[in-house]
Amino acid sequence: MTVPVWALSLAYWLHMLATVVWIGALASLSLLVLPAARKTLNPQAYGDFIGQIQRRLDPLGWFSLILLAGTGLVQMSANPNYHGFLAIENRWAVAILAKHLLFLVMVVISAYMTWIMLPQLRRLALRRARGIEAENDPASQELMRRETWLLRLNLILGVFVLAMTAIARSA
Repeated sequence: MTVPVWALSLAYWLHMLATVVWIGALASLSLLVLPAARKTLNPQAYGDFIGQIQRRLDPLGWFSLILLAGTGLVQMSANPNYHGFLAIENRWAVAILAKHLLFLVMVVISAYMTWIMLPQLRRLALRRARGIEAENDPASQELMRRETWLLRLNLILGVFVLAMTAIARSA
């Protein structure tokens, strides 16, 4: 399949833009925003803050993921190293396969965080604000640790996705 130059250029640009948005959001949240919010906001304010972030960031994040998948398929099909689905014949194909597997793990983690963990965190913040649950409750602490760990894991996986992209580009 021959992809017009303008379409391939657009796909590259949108792919890079979506990558910057998604990885940038992960880095900002895991390294800056949430640690500072936990230290400075009271439980009610933290719960409200998490809710506002989720309402704004989730659509942007999921749109970025869809855009990454679509533009990635265009780029892959236009690459001369691509010889078909699961045709692992060269270094480029190995790097692209690894990249896609890492990407899928990131999508699963993101889905878990969006639809399971973040609602649990909001409920936890509401219980704390109402005095139903103490801040040092072991279950609450475990949930907060898991949130931090999964955000950082997704960020690390994102860095490895970028590394696989670099390896594929150099092949």
